[in-house]
Amino acid sequence: MKIVFMGTPDFAAQSLKALYDGGYDVAAVFTQPDKPKNRGKKLAKSPVKELAEAHGTPVYQPQSFKDGQAVETLREIGPDLIAVVAYGKILPDSVLAVPPMGCINIHGSLLPKYRGSAPIQWSVLNGEKVTGVTSMYLASKMDAGDMIAVKTLEIGEYETAGELFKRLAPLGAQLLCETIDSIAAGTAARIPQNEEEATYAPPLTKEQAELDFSRSCTSLVNQIRGLDPWPVAVAELGGVRLKVFKAEPDAEAAAGKPGEVVYADKRGIGVSCSDGVLRISTVQAPGGKRMAAADYLRGHPIEI
Repeated sequence: MKIVFMGTPDFAAQSLKALYDGGYDVAAVFTQPDKPKNRGKKLAKSPVKELAEAHGTPVYQPQSFKDGQAVETLREIGPDLIAVVAYGKILPDSVLAVPPMGCINIHGSLLPKYRGSAPIQWSVLNGEKVTGVTSMYLASKMDAGDMIAVKTLEIGEYETAGELFKRLAPLGAQLLCETIDSIAAGTAARIPQNEEEATYAPPLTKEQAELDFSRSCTSLVNQIRGLDPWPVAVAELGGVRLKVFKAEPDAEAAAGKPGEVVYADKRGIGVSCSDGVLRISTVQAPGGKRMAAADYLRGHPIEI
């Protein structure tokens, strides 16, 4: 079976590596165009491109599929199957029609929940206890195609989105190989999604970063976890706008008004919320390094 793989970030690179390790016939790889990175704005290759080049696989990086050239390239390659993992582009019907065995996708949620570009982050933001990966056939409507198989895992109480990405990536890679095997064997399921159960996971924005201490401690913890590693939660504490990386409810502290700092010591920074006190334990000041809140307070005390 000749496969074209489409993907871009580390999450996708793990799936591509699994295809190479499994001896699958990866005829070509499509990935996002190189993008400027860091202060020097030097063009950087995607993790998928680096891996493909290391294996001598032809790499294509179309800006879009609208002009028809990329679609014609796909037809010339002649894949039996297209496998998509976090590619970052919506594929038009002209692409979906190319491979006779279809286009499949590995999605980072238990569909039909959390369709869209940020399913892992929103699972954490919304305080889900269980998530997973779903393999499905691609359709015209985003993330709405028939499901093939799923794998699930539990989300840790204080697990961040970044940590969850790292655990889901190998699970997605395993599911991709199993799905391809089932398609080759003619045993792959086609399970229609229940549209009434569909929810959406839109892209994250920097506007979501601000912590609102009139909310509950649990919702703020979920916000902090879900926005790590980007865009990272922020709060103004002691007159300084700090990035906040870790926090948990402090059941022993007496609360004041929402937003009031009730302690700032070796325990961390305790801030009143709608239903108690949130103990912030890891922060980063502008231009500084990520550190324990207690260490930050030694050089930047907050008056209570």
